[in-house]
Amino acid sequence: MAAAPASSPVEFLLRRPPPRQRRRLPLAGAFFAPTGLSGAQLLRALASLAADLLASPRPPSQRRNLDALMRRLALLSALLDSLLLALGDEGEGAFSDAANLCFRELYVVLFRADLLVSYVASAGRAWALLRGPHLAASFRDLDAELAVVLDVLPAASLRLSWDAAEHLDLLRARCRRRAPGQYHDPAEAALRDRLLAALRHFELGQPLDHSKLKSLLVQIGISDAASCRAEIEYLEEQILSQEEDTDLPLVGGVVALLRYCLFSLFDPGNTKASRVWPSTGDRQRLLSWSSSDDSSFSVPKEFSCPISLDLMRDPVVVSTGQTYDRPSIIQWIEEGHSTCPNSGQALADNRLVPNRALRSLISQWCGVHGFQYDSPESNEGMIECVAASCSGKAAIEANKATARILVRMLVEGSDSEKPVAAREIRLLAKTGKQNRAFIAELGAIPLLCRLLLSSDWMAQENAVTALLNLSIYEPNKTRIMEQEGCLRLIVSVLKNGWTTEAKENAAATLFSLSVVHDYKKKIMNEPGAVEELASMLTRGTPRGKKDAVMALFNLSTHPESSSRMLESSAVVALIESLRNDTVSEEAAGALALLMKQPTIVHLVGSSETVITSLVGLMRRGTPKGKENAVSALYEICRRGGSTLAQRVAKIPGLNTVIQNITLTGTKRAKKKASLIVKMCQRSQMPSALALGSTLTVVDHSLVGNSTLRRAASFGSGELSNPVSISVPVP
Repeated sequence: MAAAPASSPVEFLLRRPPPRQRRRLPLAGAFFAPTGLSGAQLLRALASLAADLLASPRPPSQRRNLDALMRRLALLSALLDSLLLALGDEGEGAFSDAANLCFRELYVVLFRADLLVSYVASAGRAWALLRGPHLAASFRDLDAELAVVLDVLPAASLRLSWDAAEHLDLLRARCRRRAPGQYHDPAEAALRDRLLAALRHFELGQPLDHSKLKSLLVQIGISDAASCRAEIEYLEEQILSQEEDTDLPLVGGVVALLRYCLFSLFDPGNTKASRVWPSTGDRQRLLSWSSSDDSSFSVPKEFSCPISLDLMRDPVVVSTGQTYDRPSIIQWIEEGHSTCPNSGQALADNRLVPNRALRSLISQWCGVHGFQYDSPESNEGMIECVAASCSGKAAIEANKATARILVRMLVEGSDSEKPVAAREIRLLAKTGKQNRAFIAELGAIPLLCRLLLSSDWMAQENAVTALLNLSIYEPNKTRIMEQEGCLRLIVSVLKNGWTTEAKENAAATLFSLSVVHDYKKKIMNEPGAVEELASMLTRGTPRGKKDAVMALFNLSTHPESSSRMLESSAVVALIESLRNDTVSEEAAGALALLMKQPTIVHLVGSSETVITSLVGLMRRGTPKGKENAVSALYEICRRGGSTLAQRVAKIPGLNTVIQNITLTGTKRAKKKASLIVKMCQRSQMPSALALGSTLTVVDHSLVGNSTLRRAASFGSGELSNPVSISVPVP
């Protein structure tokens, strides 16, 4: 039996691109003083940095600590101005080496201060409240660093004026004075306590009345739907950033509370919908605009992968220091290359280090142009973080209250409100099986099915994606399949959906539903279902092809699938997909399952190109892909008779591939590879004797407790156009 596809329905949790990454807490990590600056130049750089900090707008969070920092910076700025005035036209040698060293360290401290102020300014208000003690500790550490630099500053060698010396003494005294509670802001602490109390009310199933909730939000700085949604997105971003000391259940509870407030206190229809990054087809059009006069849509060369020339989603650094998009460089390495594509240098190892700085710049560029940046992290890690954030009692109860509002909007809302409700249900259904369970229990599935007929593209797209996310929870698969007309409507979206994403998510929904064996035949018998999956596999986007091939693979596991796949042209689509790196592994697995019918065996085995592609996949694929290819080749030899077995035996390079499989393949792949050897030997025996050829049997002694493996040698030669696999994160 062919190996199951690596992707599972749970991967579709990540259908919506995550929000773009913002800065993490800035005082961690190493910073370097500016080189090549000393004397007057260094003082001017310090004075400029201090002046910029003083002129920067002060965010509402951490006001007490920010005000104290600005008072210190004002004294420091006055001191620097006095030094510059006294220095006059003197050159770089005006200060001793010790003084220049201290000024360089002072530059590092000011740079850290700038990062800290920027972090507080960019942080969401709710996040700043939750992280209040950590931010206060950062300000305390900053004062300590400034005090150390000022203490070792050789004031005697600077020839300070009376005013400058007074400024320095006052600044030293203020930095040394760090009384207990100095960095604690009672007002912010009280506001944080009120926020936590509101969460406790939800835990008890007793949410605060709307007037008290609104008063709390206004004091936090959330006064309308737009600011509320911005806070939600920022907090979700922090959940996905996986900072080590983040209390995920607490942050998830605040997200759920704010989402409830968004729909119970504000008008969510007033928020501006964010534009998601275009699909592959749209991206090609976007990139084509870069040659036009509208340079605002040009993708900077530095952000494009040198291999694929596409915008990098997950930039990584290889051992030579060059940066590539992770999927592209992984494919390059899996194809057997051992050199850096850009520099040609040999790769010392295959280790890939995330280039977080470049990823942040790409994220900011996408943000400027109004696109959310799809920055893939580890699916498993992200799903764990999202699940952990939804596990708290407060989050569960708040999400239930929100779901009731959203379902009521689907029933009673206006035509403009229903797409908003579908979108929010789609997002809510991404996180945690509890959410998927009670959304369905509230009766959302039949209401979402009606929106599949909508002439509003946004309503249709969000409805089908919401059904996809809901279907991840096993009991909901039954609810969807038993809902009258729902399967027919999903197939209708697959065929005639308003957007590419709607069609792709309809295919993904069929894949999710086809996991249940009892539903495979029902899906195959639905008019147009298999035909449209085959069409998407042939002409869809890379993500659409992946969704379609996984659905077809699942359907192929049904014992009665062969004739339906043949008459719907799905078999032809699967054969053609063997040459597509993205879907070749699943296509080979599906064909191996379908070749129980002689017609399909001869259709697949009659093409030397198909056999060559399967052998290439055996050579270059992942362990799963190799197993699928071996299974397909085994079925050709087993059911196609001696003619097809001889055709397989004559493929150049098969001997080396078979030997590698018998040594390194999975248990099932090894077994079928040895059976292929025997069938090819039997098919070639008469002609081999007549021609005087010999069949060489190679014995391989393996290390340890392994047994001897035998494989036939059929000839030599290298495969051209090898096939590899590249699995994108949905």
